[in-house]
This record gives sequence, C-alpha cells and structure tokens, in this order.
Amino acid sequence: MSDHTDPVDATSPDLNRKAFIGLSAGAAAASASIATALAAGEEFGAPHPPIVPENDRSIKWQNVTLPRPDKPIGAYAAWPVNATSSTPGVVVCQAIWGIDAQLRDTVRRLAKSGYAAIAPALYSRFPDVPSGDNATDYKPFSALAQQLVDATVDGDIAAGATWIRKRAGAAEEQRPPKIAVMGFCMGGAIALRASVDDANFDAVVVFYGKVRWGQSNDGPITDMALAWTDKVRVPLQGNYGGRDTSILPDDVREMAKRLTVPNDVKIYDEAGHAFFDDTRESYVASAATDAWTRALGWFSKYLTT
Repeated sequence: MSDHTDPVDATSPDLNRKAFIGLSAGAAAASASIATALAAGEEFGAPHPPIVPENDRSIKWQNVTLPRPDKPIGAYAAWPVNATSSTPGVVVCQAIWGIDAQLRDTVRRLAKSGYAAIAPALYSRFPDVPSGDNATDYKPFSALAQQLVDATVDGDIAAGATWIRKRAGAAEEQRPPKIAVMGFCMGGAIALRASVDDANFDAVVVFYGKVRWGQSNDGPITDMALAWTDKVRVPLQGNYGGRDTSILPDDVREMAKRLTVPNDVKIYDEAGHAFFDDTRESYVASAATDAWTRALGWFSKYLTT
C-alpha cells in the first residue's frame, strides 16, 4: 500500500459521519475541557479557531530549530508554564499536511495537558513548502512526502526527543523525562517505526498509521508484512477507523493479535481515515474525543510513573 494516502478519499461512504458527531458529547461533558470541545464540535470539520490558542496563559510555545547533520530543520514546540526537569514529553509526527494549524493546536493541547511537546517540520529541508493551513489538495504535499528518506526522518524525530531532554537539562536518552512518540497518518507510520528502532521513547500512540509494510492492500495480510510487530519495544496504543479504506480494519486486528508489548488498539466503527483532524471533513467527534482521552490516559500511565 502507498505510504501517502489521500486523506480526502480514504473513507467508505457507507455511513454518514454527521450521524455520529454527538455520540460522545454526554460522556465528555465531565472530562477535560479539550475533550469537551472535541465532543461538541459544532464548528469542526472545517477550519476553526484553535482549541488551545497561542496566548493561553498556561503554556508557552516557540518555533525552534533542531540541529541535524545535513542542515537544521524547524519544529513547533509547546510546554506548560510550570514545566520542570521531570515534565514528560511527546514528539508529534506530522500527517501529510505538514505542521498545519490542526497539528500546532494538537501540540498546544498536549502542553495544556501537562506535556512538553514538539513536532519536527519534516518538509523544512525543501524549498517553497506550501502551508497546510486550510489546504484541500493533498498532491503538493504528497510530492514532498515522497522525497522524505526514512533514516533521515527517524533522525529528525529523535532530534525532537533530544530537544525535550535538553530543555529539561537532561542528557540524551536520560529518564526522567520520559517521552512518547505520537503520529497521525503518515506520522503514525513514522511513530510505529520509532517504537521499534529508537531507544528515546517510552510509549507510542498511533492514529491510523499504516499496518502493512511492503505489501499492497490486495489479498490477506502476510506474516512478512506484520513481522515488525515482534520488535515493538514500548507500550503501544492504536486508534483506527472502521471505515478506513487505506488501512483495513481486518489488518489492524491481525496486527493487534501479534503485539507482545502492552497494547490498546481500538477500531472506531463510525470513523474513517483522519478522523482526529477537526479542521477537515473527515473529522468524527465521537472517535476523536474518545481517542484523545485514551491517549492522555496512555501517556499518564507510561510517562508519569
């Protein structure tokens, strides 16, 4: 299967997204303000003001530069105003749209929830990178994604973890702080790779990252395409859509069966691909709210103890 899924056309039309928007609103009313906002979501599914704005007094944010062997890259970071040397962190791996408004908001949401978060800008090596804010045509971004080199990207993600530890005055790979890696779509696949190859991380949360490696979606998934599951070294949470036509639910189930680390893999029947992106039509409030709450619970369990 392609690594660069069209996020606009990767959901089965068999179910109407709008029918599910309010499902989790009642349960979320007593939870954190971010989950409540995600559950309400009347203006979501299109560009909207951020849930956590940059002038929120509980956080700080910064556009930072990450040193890399070939050339420095940019990144977007945010952390709690009362962050300490032991404040845990999250490296956020971008979807195909780059560091767009929704991803920046997600970084700030993590900061408001108590984490030092950073999203390396994987396209920043390239000239004339378009803004993902309000973008609807994924093709220019797919052209950029096809230029990414896995080993280079993996180093960029590790550099994000190093930045979190340096901010805390810690050495590379030192604990505390513990750090998770989290990714969406293309970034979900990057996060999965980090969960196998990178000793920087203590947990992984994946949103609709690819499951099949080196195999098309035609025919049943093979053992070879799932061999990576034996090498995942950290607790893994997965969030997938039952209507996703690019990452098949049956494949997700086969993946979950093979995991040997602590794991929590959930398929949302009402959702398709990119259901967490509240700035686009793919957004599904019930799935996004539950997945956000579960992700924070995963981080709390594996980063703060």
